[in-house]
Formats: sequence, C-alpha cells, structure tokens
Amino acid sequence: MAMCEVCGKTKQWGHNVSHSNRKTPRTWKPNVHKVSVYENGRRRRVVMCTRCLRTKAKATA
Repeated sequence: MAMCEVCGKTKQWGHNVSHSNRKTPRTWKPNVHKVSVYENGRRRRVVMCTRCLRTKAKATA
C-alpha cells in the first residue's frame, strides 16, 4: 500500500473541481520509494516518502 513507514503518510481524499464547479471524487497517493537505510549499524529496507527521505538526508549530511 502507498504508506510511508516513517511518518505514516497515506492516501488522501478530495474532489476534482471543474470550471462549472462540479465536484467528482479523487485521491492523492504519497510519493513513496523503497530505500535502504542504515539504523543502529544495520541496513534495513523501508518504504519512505520523499519528504522523509529529504529530511533524513539533511540530518546525515
């Protein structure tokens, strides 16, 4: 499923709104990637959203 294992971000719901203001349901999925992360000296494979990946990269740099 499209879910970040770090922050728990999941699918969001809303409406497409046309020019005539007609509303139809739609969903947004988070931008998640499978990445290898080192935690406590061990390599671990996690599914992480790009926002968390960026934050983690800033913290290690």
